Amino acid sequence: MVTKPDSNKARLKRHKRVRAKVKGTPECPRLNVFRSLKHIYAQLIDDVNGVTICAASTVEKGFEGYGGNAEAAKKVGKLIAERAAEKNIEKCVFDRGGYIYHGRVMSLAEGAREGGLKF
Repeated sequence: MVTKPDSNKARLKRHKRVRAKVKGTPECPRLNVFRSLKHIYAQLIDDVNGVTICAASTVEKGFEGYGGNAEAAKKVGKLIAERAAEKNIEKCVFDRGGYIYHGRVMSLAEGAREGGLKF
């Protein structure tokens, strides 16, 4: 019998390893990324108080187009940066969520940087 390794289990293991080192504060929150096959989500999280400061995703009502590509990820990155600016946040730490820094995750990061977030 051929057994296929569980890729999500491996991702969660990498995510735990990253989370042991990356912490978000009220001044410098954590930019968390989650991607599914159809959508991408981003949150700015304050780990000290355990609250989400702001969030953006391709599931939102105002979002147009397909949410599972790099263009959509870049739009979400710009949107999260815009919402962070409204809350006077300009610095954050990037949490790629166990995903490799490539493709949609990289596009989201570039969009956030273009929107004014520094990390």
